[in-house]
Order: sequence, then structure tokens, then C-alpha cells
Amino acid sequence: MSRVKNSLKAAIVRAHFAMPCSPMPPEKRSILVTSALPYANGPLHLGHMLEQVQTDIWVRFQRSRGHECLYVCADDAHGTAIMLSAEKLGITPQQQIDRIHAAHQRDSEAFLISFDNFYTTHSAENRQWCEYIYARLKANGHIAEREITQSYDPEKGLFLADRFIKGTCPRCRTPDQYGDNCEACGATYTPAELIDPVSALSGATPVEKASRHFFFRLPAFADMLREWIGSGTLQPQIANKLREWTDTELHEWDISRDAPYFGFEIPGETNKYFYVWLDAPIGYMGSFQDYCTRTGTDFDRFWRSGHDSELYHFIGKDIVNFHGLFWPAMLHSAGLRTPSGIFAHGFLTVNGTKMSKSRGTFINASTYLEHLDAEYLRYYFAAKLGAGVDDIDLNLEDFVQRVNADVVGKVVNIASRCAGFLRKGYDNRLAASCSEPELLHAFIAAGEEIAERYESREFSKAVRDIIALADRANQYIDHHKPWILAKDPANADQVHAVCSVGINLCRVLMIYLKPVLPRMAEKAEAFLQTSLDWTALEQTLLDHELRAFTPLLTRIDAKQVAAILDAERQAAEAAHVQSEPAKTGTAEKAPGVEIASEIAFEDFARVDLRVAKVISAEAVDGADKLLRLTLDLGSLGEREVLSGIKVAYAPADLVGRLTVVVANLAPRKMRFGTSEGMVLAAGPGGKDIFLLAPDSGATPGMQVK
Repeated sequence: MSRVKNSLKAAIVRAHFAMPCSPMPPEKRSILVTSALPYANGPLHLGHMLEQVQTDIWVRFQRSRGHECLYVCADDAHGTAIMLSAEKLGITPQQQIDRIHAAHQRDSEAFLISFDNFYTTHSAENRQWCEYIYARLKANGHIAEREITQSYDPEKGLFLADRFIKGTCPRCRTPDQYGDNCEACGATYTPAELIDPVSALSGATPVEKASRHFFFRLPAFADMLREWIGSGTLQPQIANKLREWTDTELHEWDISRDAPYFGFEIPGETNKYFYVWLDAPIGYMGSFQDYCTRTGTDFDRFWRSGHDSELYHFIGKDIVNFHGLFWPAMLHSAGLRTPSGIFAHGFLTVNGTKMSKSRGTFINASTYLEHLDAEYLRYYFAAKLGAGVDDIDLNLEDFVQRVNADVVGKVVNIASRCAGFLRKGYDNRLAASCSEPELLHAFIAAGEEIAERYESREFSKAVRDIIALADRANQYIDHHKPWILAKDPANADQVHAVCSVGINLCRVLMIYLKPVLPRMAEKAEAFLQTSLDWTALEQTLLDHELRAFTPLLTRIDAKQVAAILDAERQAAEAAHVQSEPAKTGTAEKAPGVEIASEIAFEDFARVDLRVAKVISAEAVDGADKLLRLTLDLGSLGEREVLSGIKVAYAPADLVGRLTVVVANLAPRKMRFGTSEGMVLAAGPGGKDIFLLAPDSGATPGMQVK
């Protein structure tokens, strides 16, 4: 009789879980997704990975739901900077971009970024689409040409972009500022307004030179752009930012550059090239064209109007003007579809401040991967990312704690604590019925809201909901205590039931986490012998055989994080030493005075002098001359510096005073600790050493020279 009851109960449970617990995914969608193109002039760092991981999580979620979701990207491979880098290395621009492309592809793959195609803008496909769009713009009367005057480097023989010109700010008189804005006071200006401008490439004084340029008539699209910005395609913060442009007079956009330049020549012109920012977004099309050629996919289905497809760009908030104004206007003129959505994210900071090479917090993707699993960072980024454009902080202490507590201590713990009992007592086979159908139903029903979180890119909220479910699962196991029940053979069926429910709860959690932790999900799929796609959410594993359990993820050791920072600091120090040219010749000596060998102007220009405020000062035990100073450098954060000015100042007299610091000096390990900079002072020495007074008018972080 009991067998009949058990069979009947199992049948009821199976029937219960055959019924839908949450709405089925909507009709299959066709989606094309891109992330911003990394510049082919250096390695990927964790800021790049933030964007790629955000995009990849969204893409993997869509695929898990059964949708067609294609993800393409490319290296941004054109521009003056790449040409100059190749020249400095003694290689061709093609060799430079090929070398960087291989490194970018390797690091993205290691971070489990699931590109359908990762290409380059220096391709036949991109050239084809650049020329096509330009021809359409020209035919529609949206290209203008006129002569302009620009700064020209007579020694290098090329026109200078604003970032290649430096001088003194015309507003606050801070030296060594770039040709378009002042980092000290925030003023914007033209290179011509700089005081004593010099070429950052040669040190020569720029001259003015005229040249014929081509312009995209952006003002013609003012009404179209206002309507497009108000259509809900953009995040509210980004739409408001772009309205600052459309609410004033739009200006024509210079889309050409003069030779020498690494890029595509403008058809029908001599020594005229497309500006890199014209062909960069078109690179999305070039990469997708290459994918379509290889796979037989219909290109027009995703880039022409009239098709039921979606197009989304994931970008950083610093390039919204290119994607939110120039790009849709060009597409509209060329008769191509505009994006369904543009999703911008904020910048990545580390430990609350801008990434710093001297502190080791400017972390390259490859350095991270030498010490830690990519999925740790994927999870942490997901736990921090929302749908807005706020900056994301990688707090390294919180990173270790959160990954260990959430992923290992909660999710992995469910599977590991149940798998052992199932292996020892039940031949890795789950119970034939579910003893907690309501609990399992609640976990499955939660998928509707979690899916909405993923869809709207509220990943942090999705992770919060998932970990809350993991807490419930662990509470369930803790309540029943199978490790105690297993001591009495009479409780065998109960132990089997509890652990089988635990495994099914873990399966649901892993479905929800699969977009974030794909490799861990792959291991779980092998253990469970079942799919963890969202489309399989409502299945229940009954009378199901498992494979032997192996750890899905292990804890982070804080020493691994410290090793990353040490490696980046050492790399920064090595790069600094290697960049120093050999000393040749001697300076003329004054009588009785030893003068060091001459240094080049470029050496001196690399010294970054900043105003700093003394927050605290204390004597260093065992040192006769040293004081340990904690300095506020404004936006650059705080530094601890050991300075030999104890003979001139009592520690209490220094608090609140201003000084000048060599801010880009690599940290130096000394007998009494590590000094993160060098304090500069004036005076003949001894007790006559002078710092700036608090009321000197300078502010912490201000650059001086």
C-alpha cells in the first residue's frame, strides 16, 4: 500500500512541475549587440573588461532565454596615435595592430567574452561601408568642404590634434596642459589660446597652416536628433546630456584628416583620410559583415529598416556624443536603421580612486588573469552594475569578501554539502519525488522578476535576488541538518529527500547565474547532467543520476590580489626606468659646483608636480630627519610620503600646510617604510626649509611646474 501512495505522490509532483510556474519567454527575438571598440594601441585593462563583461552578461542572458543574439566587436585600428606608436617601435602600423589584436582577443577569451566575431576596423569590409555611407551622405548634400587653419608640427611634418599640443592654460596659468582643456581649472579652449604651446611629439613650436577639410552637416539633423533623443532609446541621464548639444546650435563635424595618417583614404581625394571616429562606429558594420560572409547570415535583416530585429550598443559614458549624435544622423542620411538602444556605463575606479600605475591599481587584464580566475571579477562587476551611468568602484577588500561569501560560501556550498551524501548513500541518484514542491516552485517563480532585472541591465538587483534565494536554500538545509540525520539509518529516505531538494534548488540558482558565471555553470551542467539554460527552468530533476561532484569554484586568497598589485607596480617601475634615455655629455660647471649630467626636455616634462595638503604628520621611530606625512592630492587621492624635513618643522606645525609633490614618482621602499612620492621644498637647507602657506591660493591636486 505504501508503494502505491509513494507512486501516486511522485506522479502528483511530476504533474505539478509540468505546469508553468512563470510566463514563458516572449516570441523569439533577433538581436545584434556591440560593445565599444578598444583602441589598438595598448593592452586591455579592467576598465575595458567592465564594459565587455556587462555586454556579455546581457548577451548570454538573451541566448539562455532562447533568443537569437549576436555579439560583434572589433579593434579600433586607425589614427595618428597608432601611426606614431608603430614608428616609435620601428614596425609598420599593420604589424602594430596585428600584435595588439592578438593580445586583445586572447584576454577577452580568457574573460569568457562570447563574441560571435571580434574583428578590426582596418578591413576591406569596413572600408566598403565607410565609402558607401560617405557616398550616400555626399549624394544627399550632407558633406561640406572648406579650408581651415590648424596647428602644424614643422619638425614631424604633420598636423597636430589637440592632445598632441601642450602649453600653459590661458585661464589659470597652469603649465603642461593639453590643447583642449585644463585639468587644473577645467577650462576649455582651442590650442591657439594656449600660452607658449609646444608639440608634445617633438617639442617644436607649432605653426598655423591651412588645409581643405570635409565636414558632415550635423545641423541638418537637429529635428531628427531631438525626436530620436526623446524616443526612449537612451538612458535619461544620457538623453539629458545630449540635449545640451541639440538645445544649442549644432556644428558641422570635421570628418577628414591630412596625410600622413593611418586610415582609409577618402575616395576621389589625394592625401585626405577619413577621421578615425567616422570609421570606428562603422566598424560595427564591418565586423558584422565579416560574420555574415562566414556564416551566411542576412546582413540587411539587422541593418536595414523594415526588419523585426534589434540593435544595441554598449559604450562608456565618455563617447556618448559620437554614438548619440553623429552616428544616428549618419545612419539616417544613409538610409540605414538607427540603434534600438544605446547603453552607457560609468568609469571604473579602484579602491575609490582613479586607476593609478604607481599604486598598482591600473590593472591590465593579462596581469589579473595571471593570478585570479576571470569569473571572480565577472561576478563582482555583476554585483555592482546597474542600468545607470554611475562610476563602478572595484574595492579590492570587498571584492575578496563578497566573492568568497556569496559564490563559494552560499551557492557552491549548497551543491557541495548535498553531493557528498548523495554519492555515499544513494549512488549519485536523486529521489524520485520532490518533498518540498512549494519551496522549489517559489524558486522557479522568482525567475520572472530576475529575468526582468537582467533585461533592464539591473544586474546588481538580479544578483541580490539570487543570493537571497541561496540564503533560503542554505537555511532549508541547515534546518533539516542531513549530517545529523545521516547518523541514523532509519532516516535514509529523509536525507535523500533533503539533499535532492537542495540539488534542485542549486540547479535553479545556477540557471540564474549562468550569464554571469558561464564556466562555473558548465561545470554544474556536467555534474547535474542537464541543461542550465533559462528555457529549462521549469524542469525538475527526479530519479536523476548525477556525476561525481568536483569543486565549482574555490575561494580567493587575499595574497593573490596583493600579487596583482605588486606585479603592476613593478611593471610601472620597469617601464619608467626603460623610458629614461641614456645620459650623454656633461653640462658646463660653475666654479666649485658639481652639476649632474644634462637631461632632455622630454625627461623633465614627464615630472608631474602637484600641490598637496598635509593631512597628518608624525615622527618616524628610529629616524633622525624623517617625518611620515599623509598628503591630500585632490582628485589623485591620498599619499604617504617620508620626508627629511624634521629639523625644520615639528609635526604639528605641518598639518594644514601646502607643499609640492612629485606625484608620478614610483613608490620607493625605504628602511622605515614605503614613500609614495617626493616632497619639494625651497631654502638653503637645515632649519631653513620652506613649504607653501595654507593661504597661498593653491588647491590640492593643482598641477605646477
